[in-house]
Amino acid sequence: MTSRERVLAALSREPVDRTPCCNPTSLATVELMDLVDARFPDANRKGEQMARLAATGYTELGFDSVMPVFSIIQESSALGCLMQWEGKDNWPTVKMSQPIWREPDDISIPSNFLTHPDTQCVLEAIRILKKEFGEEVAVIGKTMGPWSLGYHCFGVERFLLMSHDDPGKTMVCLDKMKESTILFGQAQIEAGADALTLPDHATGDLVSGEYYERFLREMHTEFAAMLAVPLILHICGRTVDRMDGIARTGMAAFHFDSKNRPQESMEVVDSRIALVGNINNPETLFARSPEEVRVEVRENLDAGVQLIAPECAIPLQTSIENLKAIPESVREWHREKAVSVGS
Repeated sequence: MTSRERVLAALSREPVDRTPCCNPTSLATVELMDLVDARFPDANRKGEQMARLAATGYTELGFDSVMPVFSIIQESSALGCLMQWEGKDNWPTVKMSQPIWREPDDISIPSNFLTHPDTQCVLEAIRILKKEFGEEVAVIGKTMGPWSLGYHCFGVERFLLMSHDDPGKTMVCLDKMKESTILFGQAQIEAGADALTLPDHATGDLVSGEYYERFLREMHTEFAAMLAVPLILHICGRTVDRMDGIARTGMAAFHFDSKNRPQESMEVVDSRIALVGNINNPETLFARSPEEVRVEVRENLDAGVQLIAPECAIPLQTSIENLKAIPESVREWHREKAVSVGS
């Protein structure tokens, strides 16, 4: 199978020749930026550099996908949030201490949302990657969910307090903000994205499983129906308490955190959705050895996880050696299985 075929088959829970390596968030590192002369902040704002850095996930690391949207703030910039773009060794951020909205009536999707430089560069990068790799590699885009946009545009504290004090108002806000999720997702599909990551940060440490059910499950079901490529939902933290609901959305896959064990997660989703994950970032990939990376990769493979990946966007100082250990370990595991079956 080609890498693209492998990823798309796994997202559909169909047979594959081997388990794909597919990071749906970001594989960008300082080392890779220097290697291909594509560094933050320009690699977050210029389509050609964005595509060049994204391509290293396949050409240098051996993953089966490329993902050019390294940050979670492209839409927020286009919506009018104040930004801090940072340098090559730090993530760009939204200045959430200066929110742009306070009430549902404030929410407005600008007419230039899809032509703003910080959304347009993503579409350009996807077109470049699709032209370069064609049917060879899976090109994955990213469109932020409305809960994440609520944090950026209202501020985290204000948005969470509103969800507690006035759930009805919160639902109105989410319904208005989802327009940008759909618009940006559809534009990336038209640019050539084979699948989309949909991060919606109702994280386990801030939002309960009951909140997920109340505010987001139906909306995520709507996204899965409206966007005509496989969707990979991403939520950080301990989320096993909402995986049953996530598995009922029609999403193709859930990108899950290392705070959830692979086997328990597979048991909860019960073959209703693919899982992508869940190699630990801050300890294993950032601070440990390739051998310890292999241990976590094998735990996921033994549990039957369909796509192997870091749990989230990797730390920018992660070593190439540790990242290469992921696909190497997957291939090694499959070779061992083939020998075992043959004997």
